[in-house]
Amino acid sequence: MLVDPCYKDYLDVPGGYVEHGETPYQAAGREVAEELGIRAEIGRLLVMDWAPDKAEGDKILFLFDGGTLTPEQLGAVRLDPRELRGHGFHDVAQIHALTIPRLARRLVHAHAAHRDGTTRYLEHGELL
Repeated sequence: MLVDPCYKDYLDVPGGYVEHGETPYQAAGREVAEELGIRAEIGRLLVMDWAPDKAEGDKILFLFDGGTLTPEQLGAVRLDPRELRGHGFHDVAQIHALTIPRLARRLVHAHAAHRDGTTRYLEHGELL
């Protein structure tokens, strides 16, 4: 699932920063609940990506398997209109046209890791 943030000109994944005392896994669940208004079963780690950025500083980004949402969960999604304009599911083949290159690379690797049953380590979206 990708979300359409009001403050960005590209689609993004639900997520955000890890809060003090919180693990990346816990942050993934909290952010999904905050952004989508639902509790989703957060699965295994698919991608860890070291992402250097002069403006934002270096970060380590994690993508976890968000599982398959039930029809009830999909119907319960509630977006904060001050933050998100919408959400949707997209074919991985379309991803480069929908988001920024570094996120697109990360999502392509996450899709492959999900398919292969692996976890991938990336640096700036590139597999090592």
